[in-house]
Amino acid sequence: MDKPILELKELKTHFYTERGRVTAIDGISFNVNENEILGVVGESGCGKSATAQTILKLYDEKEAVQYEGEINFNGKNLLTLTENAMQKIRGNDISMIFQDPMSSLDPVYTIGDQIVETILLHQKVSKKEAYQKAIEMLKMTGIPSPEKRIHEYPHQLSGGMRQRILIAIALICQPKLLIADEPTTALDVTIQAQILDLILQMNKEMGMGIIFITHDLGVVSEICTRVVVMYLGQIVEEADTNSLFSNPLHPYTKGLIKSIPQLEGERSQKLFTIEGIVPSLNNIPKGCRFAPRCQYADELCRSQAPDLKQYKGDQKVRCWHYEKIAELEEEEYVHSN
Repeated sequence: MDKPILELKELKTHFYTERGRVTAIDGISFNVNENEILGVVGESGCGKSATAQTILKLYDEKEAVQYEGEINFNGKNLLTLTENAMQKIRGNDISMIFQDPMSSLDPVYTIGDQIVETILLHQKVSKKEAYQKAIEMLKMTGIPSPEKRIHEYPHQLSGGMRQRILIAIALICQPKLLIADEPTTALDVTIQAQILDLILQMNKEMGMGIIFITHDLGVVSEICTRVVVMYLGQIVEEADTNSLFSNPLHPYTKGLIKSIPQLEGERSQKLFTIEGIVPSLNNIPKGCRFAPRCQYADELCRSQAPDLKQYKGDQKVRCWHYEKIAELEEEEYVHSN
């Protein structure tokens, strides 16, 4: 069994706003094992990116945020560490690939300067050695003519190239944990496939754990070993990938899977959508947070919040009626056939 390299325990992130304190992450717990790719999915506003940035403590604790719970990494609770201690971990032991490479890269510095800066910050090597390491990493991430590209600026590169540069920066110190936050969202399908292949390759070669944040369940089904489904700051379902897709339990998970476009069937078939939108953090529903959008919700759902319950194996679900819903769907399937 691979050992957990990261364990979140009842993690909460409270933001201070003009309208008061809001809780973006509300008591989530999960772990990431060595060599594992954990998918974190959900619509925009469900807390995926907030979870990632909380793990690295990127929010200003003095002005904007308060953390609760535990983020255990390598035997240390990161929430107890000072900012200086966290700076030694960020980009070294834990790295992150952000969504938009153009806004993540500094336009006034060359690609080489930005990669070398990370190396010199965390490793005791000369600048010449750092540049050689950077060139080798560019080769590994599939950048053509790395000796030339290392002297270029971000605007001189394509979107796919810039995303590879972000991956090179994230991996240059060989982290134990990589957080990939929607790393392929802004890319075309061909480049997206190349980036996913690259992440899988790095996972195998370096043996690191990966948290892969996305709204694309099609990608999750291809590369992830386990999946955490988030809704409005909470985990509503957790399972290994096969169990999640073969037997989804939560109505929200079922809706996300139904929303995946199908290649088979009639072209005129209407794409399934989940009614409504994710509520604001200032207006969290009482009871089950998904109840206002759920066709199966009753008075119990609207008045009392369900706990995250263990199902079979490692599968967990936060729903009062998941067994009843499964029976109803089975009856509907029998009648329709």
